[in-house]
Amino acid sequence: MNVSLATIEGMATTELGAALRHWRDHVLPQAVGLSAGGRRRTAGLRREELSQLAGISADYIIRLEQGRATNPSRQIVEALACALRLTQDERDHLFRLAGLAPPRPGTVPQHITPGVHRMLDRLTGTPVAVFDAAWNQLLANSLYTALMGEWHGNDLNAVWRNFLNPYNRVRHTTESKGALQAAQVADLRRTAGLYPDDAHLRSLIAELRGRSTQFDNLWESAAVGEHEAGRKTIDHPQVGALTLDCDVLSVAGSDLRIMVYTAQPGTEGADRLALLSVIGTQLLTG
Repeated sequence: MNVSLATIEGMATTELGAALRHWRDHVLPQAVGLSAGGRRRTAGLRREELSQLAGISADYIIRLEQGRATNPSRQIVEALACALRLTQDERDHLFRLAGLAPPRPGTVPQHITPGVHRMLDRLTGTPVAVFDAAWNQLLANSLYTALMGEWHGNDLNAVWRNFLNPYNRVRHTTESKGALQAAQVADLRRTAGLYPDDAHLRSLIAELRGRSTQFDNLWESAAVGEHEAGRKTIDHPQVGALTLDCDVLSVAGSDLRIMVYTAQPGTEGADRLALLSVIGTQLLTG
């Protein structure tokens, strides 16, 4: 049998590569918020589309599928599992195929279930973001990003941002800022008790205590508090001030938090949110 070099190079040569190719081929673009237009050799995702969803280069995905890259990091495996919308069991299997132990019960869960993904898909006109129990932003839809800004690195953690980054579009009084910080510290203390084996969480707390006197004082005082639904005013640089209701929903069994912003119908905030939903993508790409 004659097999061309191109055919050999295009074949997955590891179980990891084969599994990634299988899952990619079985994820419909419209199921992950992408257009299914244009001619396709298969019904599933193109590598470029998976690259866009996971924030990983298409070249690296090719090398994983072809077996030329065999040791992806935990962050890459987590990003691929999220982009492919794997179930908990599938995600754990992907970790093992990559030569990594699945996240242990003592670490903060970061898996976003397919059901949560589908719920977000249906809320395209509503700013929504998903956070883990340590307040790391795992996923945000485009309207949330247009409303609150695009965060990177340490600023993806809401507690870090509220203690160490002076830039914030949410308008606060001294009292409201203090109440939010006390609630965040109390929540983080609860999370630390639930997930004692999470090294990233321990590192986050240690750095916050070392860099923020306010955080350290609240941590030492064992302050109590909890996030509550509330009305917030966001000063947006393009559409102006939006007064919106902010609700934080908990996902049973995963400790995920879903933050949702909505506007009271007939208000100026509703009009400005509708405007932002139209121009938000252009603002982000611009």
